[in-house]
Amino acid sequence: MFGVGPDPGRGFTAGLERRATTMKMGYCWVGVMCAMLIAAPVGAATHGGTVESPDLPSFEGTFAFTGVNVLPMDGERVLEDHTVVVVDGVITAVGPASSVTVPAGATVIDGEGRWLMPGLAEMHAHVPPVPQNGPQRPPAQVLGDIFFLYIANGITTIRGMLGSPYQLDLREEIRAEQHLAPDFWVAAPSINGNSAPTPADAERMIRDAAAAGYDLMKIHPGVSRATWDRMVEVADEVGLTFGGHVPADVGIAHALETGLSTVDHVDGYLEGASAGGGNPATIVETLDENRMRALARRTAEVGAFVVPTMFLWENLYSKPNSDAMLALPEMRYVSQGQRDAWRNQNAGGPDLPTPVVEAFLDARNRMLRYLAEAGAPILMGTDSPQLFNVPGFALHRELAVMREAGLSNFVILESGTRNVARYVDEILGEPADFG
Repeated sequence: MFGVGPDPGRGFTAGLERRATTMKMGYCWVGVMCAMLIAAPVGAATHGGTVESPDLPSFEGTFAFTGVNVLPMDGERVLEDHTVVVVDGVITAVGPASSVTVPAGATVIDGEGRWLMPGLAEMHAHVPPVPQNGPQRPPAQVLGDIFFLYIANGITTIRGMLGSPYQLDLREEIRAEQHLAPDFWVAAPSINGNSAPTPADAERMIRDAAAAGYDLMKIHPGVSRATWDRMVEVADEVGLTFGGHVPADVGIAHALETGLSTVDHVDGYLEGASAGGGNPATIVETLDENRMRALARRTAEVGAFVVPTMFLWENLYSKPNSDAMLALPEMRYVSQGQRDAWRNQNAGGPDLPTPVVEAFLDARNRMLRYLAEAGAPILMGTDSPQLFNVPGFALHRELAVMREAGLSNFVILESGTRNVARYVDEILGEPADFG
């Protein structure tokens, strides 16, 4: 993916100071072939419920990417020195530059020495919920800034895991190309120990979410085994998938057997393979490597997807130096209020001995590696904008951490492209020709 990033601004919580300029945006069809880069003016955001952006990018016209090295993601290979032709948003030709004719009148994008690949996906994102005692949706400026950061970083699909009713309308507006934004899949407000203390509560929430048209149900901790089992029954009845955390009373083994479609944060695996409960020190002392591998194999067998969010977990447990983290280049897009909040969160994080933290994070890396080796499908995600995770930029931090965990470059890129298409097709039951 190649393109031009955004200008520095005040921060995604305070609003980017976006000039009326042009930038190259990445669009793609996940699981198909490539990302299309087109020049598009940055739309001016308003403070109302919609973004007034009359000059949104159009797929109309013919574009030819010449001399690019294409990562088709149908296998671990590179198509060197190729030309890709896109007509009205549809890829019509892919082949060696010497054999593909560029149509007359096409906009030619010289990609010599560069790479063309599917846009990436952020499969554990947080789009802001409705403000308390405020309007029915966040200001358009806030939403526009967050989407802008995703698009500018080559992320053309997100799965919102902090559901809110207005996001259903927002999803449809994006599909109607009313916003410059990634494709958007929406989780319902979560089932957790507070929202669903009884099986009847879970049943009501599942039925309401399915009727409203959410793409999935988000799970948070605190759910009892009885509540979980009733939730599963009703979710199966109404055809609504569910994913997220693994509640302690449920456990990873039961969650996998009963249809949890995405295990986010590698949640529950280490607890399920040890006698440690939620205590990192006891977990690392009692981990059973054979049990870890068995859980990885079972995940692959049942077809559950795993969203690792490894960069976030490193930040949560290692308590990095706040000054160093806030000096990262992407922090220029973060407001002072958000910086202060992250600094306070980091100071109040788990205070564990360094050897325990290192062993715990190493165990998470091994678990992710075992999952990949077993063939469990991995989905790219960061949990942005959690601690030190700037939307869009955090995903590139995640790539590096996944590589350090021992995953191959192809498996990592697959987690943000082809596996996303698999998830949408197999789990959500929707067409995967998007990006």
